[in-house]
Amino acid sequence: MHIEIKALPESELSGFIDYPFALFRDHPYWVGELKKDTRHLLELGHPFWRHGERKLFMAYRAGKQVGRIAAIINSAHNSFHSENCGFFGFFDCEEDQEAATALFAAADKYLRAKGMDKVRGPVNPSTNETCGLLLEGFDSTPMIMMPYNPPYYAGLIESAGFSKAKDLLAFQMEVAAGFPDRFEKIINRINRGGNIKVELVDINKLDQAIADLKDVYNSAWEKNWGFVPMTEAELDDLGLALKPMLKPDYLFFARVDGKPAAFCLMLPDFNVPLKKAMGSLTPLTILPFLYKMMFKMHAGRMLTLGVKKEFRGRGLEMFLIKKAIESGKKMGWEYGEMSWTLEDNTLINNTIESVGGKVYKKYRIYEKKL
Repeated sequence: MHIEIKALPESELSGFIDYPFALFRDHPYWVGELKKDTRHLLELGHPFWRHGERKLFMAYRAGKQVGRIAAIINSAHNSFHSENCGFFGFFDCEEDQEAATALFAAADKYLRAKGMDKVRGPVNPSTNETCGLLLEGFDSTPMIMMPYNPPYYAGLIESAGFSKAKDLLAFQMEVAAGFPDRFEKIINRINRGGNIKVELVDINKLDQAIADLKDVYNSAWEKNWGFVPMTEAELDDLGLALKPMLKPDYLFFARVDGKPAAFCLMLPDFNVPLKKAMGSLTPLTILPFLYKMMFKMHAGRMLTLGVKKEFRGRGLEMFLIKKAIESGKKMGWEYGEMSWTLEDNTLINNTIESVGGKVYKKYRIYEKKL
């Protein structure tokens, strides 16, 4: 039957958000974020859309939803990287090549009309949020703020003309193994003068902690492939989201002579309780959610580990990884995920592997010319 592609008005945003929950209702590994959080990210009032624009598309076969996609323009990215690159994100689809091809054609047409000469994705809606297509590691649920998709997605995307732009790596590390003794000597030698201190966040001074995070964030990744600095408004929005969930062991800073030089942000694997929520906390889901929250979170994810450029090459990554392992043990984590890193970031990848991390999931950003 014929595929119909419809550009959705804002009044139909809920249908766009709900679609993957219907598609993956019985999937053993897929986990959706809370719908209210996805709505906040997609609504035009979100600070990202002050420098971005989007068009949402839904595919129908015989009146039934069979796929969705967002065509995205991020003017901050294009200005920072001197490109005319569009993006696709929020892609979900049945195992239906005709539907997928039609969705990408609609997104391509929109982006081409806006003057874009290439398209990259998936990004939801940028590399500062969830991004990448899962390529390896389909046999477990994703960690918090990491995507999951079935294996057939790669075929749908590649058959629509996309090829690899960059792979992203997720490492797993057994927390019980602890920090390798041989690196203790390195840390002691680096900090012979005693001017490096690692401090957990002070919950009573969260505003200062968020300010320090903002101070380090954009400097730490400014030259990374695909990175786009977050605006002040985006960082403020991130801070508001983090505040209710932050505990001292989740966020810590390395300070050099008292100045914030690096930070590490970790979160427990909230996807464990989110799996039970199915997108919404209701009278039916709240009790299973709370039970999983209290008794079943035995792992976590290191979301970010960043060092300001003027402090690089001084081994601060080792200080933060050591503290991350100590915090994970204290919280009873069995293992932790460090994700994601660029496949060709040999410095951080070698550092993670040297302390016992092993690649266990791989993701891909795709690209094609328009």
